[in-house]
Amino acid sequence: MSVRFVRVAVGSTNPVKLAAVRAVLARIQPGLPVEGVEVASGVPNQPMGDEETQRGARNRATAALALTGADIAVGLEGGVVALADGRMRSCAWAVVVDRDGLEGMGGSLSMPLPDRVADRIRAGEELGHAMDALANVVGTKHGRGAVGILTAGLIDRQGAYEPMVAYALAPWLAPAFFAPAPTTPVADQDGR
Repeated sequence: MSVRFVRVAVGSTNPVKLAAVRAVLARIQPGLPVEGVEVASGVPNQPMGDEETQRGARNRATAALALTGADIAVGLEGGVVALADGRMRSCAWAVVVDRDGLEGMGGSLSMPLPDRVADRIRAGEELGHAMDALANVVGTKHGRGAVGILTAGLIDRQGAYEPMVAYALAPWLAPAFFAPAPTTPVADQDGR
C-alpha cells in the first residue's frame, strides 16, 4: 500500500470510535497520529434508518475535516433500522473524506435487536441507553456496545467498527479501481 497520510481526524471523542480508526490505520501506517474532535452529527441522537445514519457519519467527517484541516477525516455513526415486520436491527456506517473531495463509505454492524430493546427505542431512548437499562450497566456506547452484550462478548463495538472503517478507506487503498474509466472515442457516422 502506498497511501501516506500526515494527519487524520475523527469526528468524535468516543474512545471506541477512536480506537477502531487507530487500529485500522496502524495496519496501514503505524504511528500515524489520529485526533478526535467533538462535532455535531446533524442527525438525531438516535439515527433511524441507514440513510440518516450515513448522513450523520458524513456530517461528522466533513465537520472534522473543516475543523482540523487534516488530510482525511473519518465519521462513524451508529443507528437502528425499523423493519417492515415491526422488528428492528442495528446499523453503523463510516465515511472518510479528504481535502480533494474524495469520499469513501463502509457499513457494518447489522444485527437483530431484541423486542424489549426496540420497544425502548420506539419510546425515545437511544440504543446505548436502552442496553444500559436492560443489562444493568453504564456506558455501553463508550465500551463494548450493544453488539458486545448481545453476542456475549464474541465481538465488541470496536471490533464491529473496524471493518467499516477499512471499507470506507478503499478509495485510498486501491485508487486504481476507483479512478474514472477511460473514455472511448465515439465513431462518426462512417464508423471512423
